Amino acid sequence: MCGITGIFDTRSQREIDCAVLHRMNESQHHRGPDEGGVHVEPGVGLGHRRLSIIDLSTGQQPLYNADGSICVVFNGEIYNYQSLITELQALGFLFRTRSDTEVIVHAWAAWGADCVKRFRGMFAFALWDRKQETLFLARDRLAVKPLHYAVLPDGTFIFGSELKSLLAHGGLTRDIDPLAVEEYFALGYVAEPRTIFKQARKLSPAHTLTLRRGQPVFEEQPYWDVLFSTDKSLPVEEACAQMTDKLRESIRLRMIAEVPLGAFLSGGVDSSAVVAMMAGLSQEPVNTCSIAFDDPAFNESAFAEMVAKRYQTNHRMETVKSDDFDLIDTLARLYDEPYADSSAIPTYRVCELARKHVTVALSGDGGDESFGGYRRYRLHLMEERLRAALPHGVRRPLFGLLGRVYPKADWAPRIFRAKTTFEGMARSSVEAYFHSVSILRGPMREQLFSSRFKQEIAGYNAREVFDRHAAKAGTDDPLALIQYLDLKTYLVGDINTKVDRASMAHSLEVREPLMDHELVEWLASLPSSLKIRGQEGKFLLKKGMEPYLPDDVLYRPKMGFAVPLARWFRGPLKQRVRDAVLGPRLAATGWFNQEYLRHLVDTHQAGTRDYSAPLWTLLMFEAFLRNVLDAGTVTPQQQAEAVALS
Repeated sequence: MCGITGIFDTRSQREIDCAVLHRMNESQHHRGPDEGGVHVEPGVGLGHRRLSIIDLSTGQQPLYNADGSICVVFNGEIYNYQSLITELQALGFLFRTRSDTEVIVHAWAAWGADCVKRFRGMFAFALWDRKQETLFLARDRLAVKPLHYAVLPDGTFIFGSELKSLLAHGGLTRDIDPLAVEEYFALGYVAEPRTIFKQARKLSPAHTLTLRRGQPVFEEQPYWDVLFSTDKSLPVEEACAQMTDKLRESIRLRMIAEVPLGAFLSGGVDSSAVVAMMAGLSQEPVNTCSIAFDDPAFNESAFAEMVAKRYQTNHRMETVKSDDFDLIDTLARLYDEPYADSSAIPTYRVCELARKHVTVALSGDGGDESFGGYRRYRLHLMEERLRAALPHGVRRPLFGLLGRVYPKADWAPRIFRAKTTFEGMARSSVEAYFHSVSILRGPMREQLFSSRFKQEIAGYNAREVFDRHAAKAGTDDPLALIQYLDLKTYLVGDINTKVDRASMAHSLEVREPLMDHELVEWLASLPSSLKIRGQEGKFLLKKGMEPYLPDDVLYRPKMGFAVPLARWFRGPLKQRVRDAVLGPRLAATGWFNQEYLRHLVDTHQAGTRDYSAPLWTLLMFEAFLRNVLDAGTVTPQQQAEAVALS
């Protein structure tokens, strides 16, 4: 796990400023504290920070082919690198190291841009081919690893694992993209490929980018997509057996390391399944860690201890106080752009705990998306059955009217909130799902934003992110469609972003066996009845894990990794949220309706409504303005030093 960065002159061979490249590289020191290296030649500069995991003695980067004409900087892991080494050696390539990084340079020489189709892993890399005068960038299929880039007005192309490396260059303007703000307040993150800054972009999942000197026009190219065919009919027993074999193989590949390795263990189904499989593959006790909360409503530690005891793991647990909110500014600096998933706090803490004992940790992330675990999936399917009973032309006016006139009941379970149900019934499937996952739904954003801001976005709605992906989903299965949408949006923009930044803040590598693309493809071929059966989500995973895990772990209600925002904003953070939301920074943007901001704060703190999620979203936006945008008043060197120290 590492950090990469670079500068490329798309027009000529202007000299690279080594001080600038070094500054960009050091801004990501936390991603790779073990070693750092740069490559500089006319018109090209590549930088790398290394966290040593495999081939500790000879895996330094930048790494070159035999004649030095191909150079790569790489972040991530190619889990099938050993079989690829054998294949490439048969083609005549000689290896000087035992690292997965060297596989990339030889795979490029052998197969060109198609090399990425052979990689099984999580990766973001940049490769310079001097003979072809070509810079090639790639990002893994599910965007576990980040990659940002920008083209500056003078034709300079800059890239980096994190936005902070682009900001450290000094040439990137901090002009905010209003469309990104709309996406953030709808989703809680800025969706790929947009970033919060107008000039910068994220390389999309499963895409490559090829730049050739003198050819400034380029565009991202896809190399993979998941096809939800849902047509593979298997008996439950056979499906369980195949699933267990595929999961075990995915975990085995991710246990290859030359440093201490362990796993997160929350007590939920996904992480418990990973630990159970690891225990069967390891001759030594598995290192596990978990976070307990002093608030019983959020504490799953007893279930984590149950699994740890069953498999006799080396289990470490720390208790996080329910008032652990001192990380707000730290998180704003880590994420570089507004990010509103409050579970980033416990994720940061569990990564902090894990790094005390291991350098690599396996996680259970991705299980809900592929196995059908989210409660919202079951609710969506219920609504879909109701929507199917009436044509859209009848539903929209009828249920739209009922949704407007029926009183709101936030206190009731969603399926019994008639207003919410009526509103959902009036929408198309994609529109309804977008509405259900939005933090501030359309009517709230309509009130939140000022007239000036609405003019700036010119009618843009973040729902277009979902519409764009839905057009490529290639399925009309109701569950498969929303799983596809989550794999393209929530998993990428929220989950993977959260885990990458939190783990890298502590120089910890996190690996994700449930996001193995071959496992994801296989699961996508199965009928939805193997994922949700009745009111039971993750049916296949739970059934397959019955021999390995107790029913108390498999079949208990899902808790999630949450923090008590509602109580914070009426208690210890009461004044802080009021000062931030009603303070000068948000007001100075001119983008917000000040009366509505006051309504959100006053109504929540009076206990009349629960506006904790919108308030947290506003609080983190203000923290971004203060910690990242306002940081432009200091020099890039000062900013890089501050980030490294944090």
